[in-house]
Amino acid sequence: MTQLKRSVIKVNGVKLFYRDSLIKSQPFLCLHGKWGRGETWSDFIWRYGNEYRIIAPDQRGHGFSDKPVARYAPQDMAEDAFGLITQLKCKPAIVMGHSMGGRNAAFLAALHPEAVKALIILDIGLATSKKISSLPPSEIEPIDELTFDWPTPYKTLNDAIKHLTSKYKRKSNSDYFLESLTETTEGYDFLFSRYSMAAIEEYLHDWTYILPKIKCPTLLVRAESSIDLTIEEAEIMRKGIENCKYVEVKNSDHMVYVDNPESFYLILDEFLSTIQ
Repeated sequence: MTQLKRSVIKVNGVKLFYRDSLIKSQPFLCLHGKWGRGETWSDFIWRYGNEYRIIAPDQRGHGFSDKPVARYAPQDMAEDAFGLITQLKCKPAIVMGHSMGGRNAAFLAALHPEAVKALIILDIGLATSKKISSLPPSEIEPIDELTFDWPTPYKTLNDAIKHLTSKYKRKSNSDYFLESLTETTEGYDFLFSRYSMAAIEEYLHDWTYILPKIKCPTLLVRAESSIDLTIEEAEIMRKGIENCKYVEVKNSDHMVYVDNPESFYLILDEFLSTIQ
């Protein structure tokens, strides 16, 4: 890859920071998971950046993108992705999403089938709430259930590393959060917004109903030891999506593209070889 452009674009009233490999080839949109950043796709960009035009944004509420008081339902975040690839003239795109990003990618494929050539969903389950919350965004408490008691801002980078490595046995999981860490005048804190994380949970709802609306070729990947996608949910998704290939990545608990890259990229290459 000869270059990687970093820029900001405004879609749906939200400024999104994104990375763009600028190759004149098939567009490939990568959507990170909750608490993450587009930076998580660095290895993928390095491997495939000469073959595909890879677009890797920080989704709303994350990284260097805007963090508005607004809805954060998967429909809204899918519309951000649609606006991004529309403005960049990158339709139809192959779309890959991990965790939250996989859910957003699925909504993008269901809501805008003409914009998605193929879909790759990485280790995300189906939510239990049957309908989307009607709570106004302004009434959401900015409390992130995962990180509310973490000792941030960390006084030093070493303090952050020590805390995160004590919480997560796998280096891929602690590194995922370290990628979102930044130095501030108070110390080291995360780039994601706690309000945004709370809003994502507030507007999360069961999305089984969109599965039949996904018509493009789809690859569903589950981590062998997943804590986010049960085998039963994976089976529902496999049966619900018309053209779906399902695989598991061994030696992974969630970060399937990092924990076992050799297996993951073999699976991905095989799937991509079938996309015309």
